[in-house]
Formats: sequence, C-alpha cells, structure tokens
Amino acid sequence: MSGKTFSSVWLREPRKPASPGRSRQEIVKAAVELLDEEGLDGLSMRKLGAKLSAGATSLYWYVANKDELLELVYDEVWGKMRVPDPAEVGWREAVLVLAHSMRQVILDHPWSAELIGRLPALGPNALHVANEMRAMFKQAGFKGPDTDYAIATLTAFIFGMTIPEVAWNSKSGTPELDPEEMHAVLGQIFSRYPHMREGYELSQRENPRVVREVAFDFGLVSVLDGLERRLPT
Repeated sequence: MSGKTFSSVWLREPRKPASPGRSRQEIVKAAVELLDEEGLDGLSMRKLGAKLSAGATSLYWYVANKDELLELVYDEVWGKMRVPDPAEVGWREAVLVLAHSMRQVILDHPWSAELIGRLPALGPNALHVANEMRAMFKQAGFKGPDTDYAIATLTAFIFGMTIPEVAWNSKSGTPELDPEEMHAVLGQIFSRYPHMREGYELSQRENPRVVREVAFDFGLVSVLDGLERRLPT
C-alpha cells in the first residue's frame, strides 16, 4: 500500500544563492517581518518578493512551496527561545526560564500559534530546544518514557495557556471592538452565573496582562511541583 511521501525543507541541503546578496536566511528574515505585520493570511510569495525587491518566482529557487517557507519561519521562531543549561542553573530554573520564554516568543509572533501541531518541528532550532528540554528532565531524574511524558505535560500546559491568549489578544485588540463595551457585554453575560461573575469582577481590578502572566506562572509552578512528586525518592 503506497502512501503520500513525507516531505520537508529540512530533508535537503539549502541551495546556494542564485544571485549575489540573496540568501535563504535573508528570505526567512523578511518573511518573519511580513508575518509579524500581516499574519499568516497576509503572507504570499508575491508580497514577500515585493518586500525583497525580487520576483516571486525567484524565491522558488530557495523553497519549493509556501509550506517549506512556513517550516523555515517556524524554526526561526524556535531559535528566539531562551534555553538555559540545567547544569548551570538547575533543572527547575532551566524549565521555568524556557517555558516563560516560549510563551513570550509565541505572543511576540502570534502567527506561530497557528503552526503549532500543523507543521513538523524538525529544524535545527526546534530540535535544539527539544534536545535541551530532555536534558533538563533527565537531570531532574526522569528516566525512559517518563522523560517524554514529562515533556509532553509541560508543552501541553504552555501551548494550552498561550494559544487561547493569542486568540484573545487578536480579537480584543481589534479597532472595531470598544473595550468598555466589550466588558459591559461580558459583565451582562456573567451576571447569570454568580461564580463566573465573582471571578470576572476580581479580574477587572488588575491589569489583564499581569493577570495572565501570574496565571501562567501559577500553573507552571503547579505542573513542575506535580512532576517533581513523581520522581523516585
């Protein structure tokens, strides 16, 4: 039974520049800038070519298609994450720093949230993060499959907290939504649910950005506490 052949930009060596001054890294940098400005829907080979003062067809020398370009920019984002050495700072501190950095990088590049789980993270930056994350949990004392389970638990928490935050930021930050009107509508909706209303009213007394940061840290520490209790004594 024949299936679809797995393809990835990372399965072949980068082509040499077709013209002086042009490189794959230059294209990736410009693509990230375009994505930060316009999001995934705004990325096209035509727009990217215009940004680079080059024809769209010339970009296909470096990438076979748009999916390959997305693989490259996705890995570029992974390269922005802070990855401390657990041998220097300890495994918990290393995980805390990496987790907060991962969240912040996704918030800084919100389009990347849409690529999580959609594209394989097989680039050198993503694999470096994955490799060092394993080192962190192995230093903690996890062994065998438990190491992978711990990593899966951590990443599920990070993505589960951050992706909805990206969606909320993209919606609440749009010009057509008036913040006061939105809060009034939410207050009216929650009025029928006393426990939800209580939580909503408490959250309105604080800066929403700070509340989300504190909530992330609370959950992260709780996850690490739970994982640490599973270590053999």
